[in-house]
Amino acid sequence: MSADYLTHALHALGDGPLTEAGIHQHLAPLFSQVLSRDEIYLANHSLGRPLDQSMHDVAEAISLWQHRLDAAWTPWLDEQQAFRSRLSTLLNAQQADCIIPKTSAGQGLRAVLNSQPNGIKVVSTRGEFDSIDFILKQYREQGRIRLNMVEPDPQGYFSSEAILAEIDADTRLVVISQVMFMTGQILPELPRIIAHAHAQGAQVLVDAYHAVGVIPVDVRQLGCDFLIGGSYKYLRGGPGACWLYIAPQVLDQHLTTLDTGWFAKQAPFSYARPDTPAFGPGGDSWLESTPPVLTWYQSRAGQQLVLGIGVERLRAYSLQQLRELKARLRVADIHCEGADEQFGAYLTIHHPHAAALAQQLLAKGVNTDARADRLRLCPDLLNTSEELQRASEIVAQVIQQGA
Repeated sequence: MSADYLTHALHALGDGPLTEAGIHQHLAPLFSQVLSRDEIYLANHSLGRPLDQSMHDVAEAISLWQHRLDAAWTPWLDEQQAFRSRLSTLLNAQQADCIIPKTSAGQGLRAVLNSQPNGIKVVSTRGEFDSIDFILKQYREQGRIRLNMVEPDPQGYFSSEAILAEIDADTRLVVISQVMFMTGQILPELPRIIAHAHAQGAQVLVDAYHAVGVIPVDVRQLGCDFLIGGSYKYLRGGPGACWLYIAPQVLDQHLTTLDTGWFAKQAPFSYARPDTPAFGPGGDSWLESTPPVLTWYQSRAGQQLVLGIGVERLRAYSLQQLRELKARLRVADIHCEGADEQFGAYLTIHHPHAAALAQQLLAKGVNTDARADRLRLCPDLLNTSEELQRASEIVAQVIQQGA
């Protein structure tokens, strides 16, 4: 398979609303390997399903290594630039060098924290993903930051008013998710929170891992200073293909970080070594040491697919699937949350033994996952209506048997 095949498939799909018939005819053949698995996969919010092309893309990078050795760096770095350009388009970033390739969202957060003076006040929430939560707490334990964490309401949701109340003139950085990983809640009034933080003199880092590829993300409209995310989930790019976005106005301040290396230098392949570090221009000054080349290739096909279809169309189809699954579960008297504009790409079911429930479902051929007391179910465009019907029946059966 080649990129031309993807272009042909997207052209044949057309630019109208997505339909199951169109997806089955034009897109499903691009996923023949992963669709050979005999299960109903509803963990698309966790590890996204890769295109067949992804294997060939990684092989391309290795073939360059085998046949060109160190001369492979020229096409490899071209692919790095393509990675940055694709993501800048997806995020509506002002320029490609606003995108700094990272191997994890946590790495992006650490780079930002390591650009700040010691002892700053950071405001975040109890709803951040484990890596972000863990990193922030460790920086607090080491005396690097003072950390204020906003609590959720009794249902596990966060209000903009509670977050706004924590951001004062002493706040230097706000770290907050656009979509909460445990509940799927889309944080309300995020642009207002960012504007308030700026009025108080603080910068804002948005964790958009559960938003990019699911809901339209426009960094210009958000006005955030930093944004972290990755391709592991909805962009179908696997682990390691992550990034840090830095707004142009922040880059213009010539802010630098301790997370650095020779690729952040001016003309790194010149090997100049002035006593005072001479950083490259713009976002290149935030690059680090020798990068993991394969991640740019493994994420290529998934990013091209999302860009080719368009996030708005993917969101509309996702909501359609979520509403269908929710309605089928409701018939079985199973209550779940999600499937509207206030939530991301998955449903959650409260259950005191959610992790055990996920294992029981897996044994019956339905792949889900659990976080705390919530079972998470995420169909994607590859799931059929028949699968959603079968999955709802199996979920209801397992829950009712354990009641």
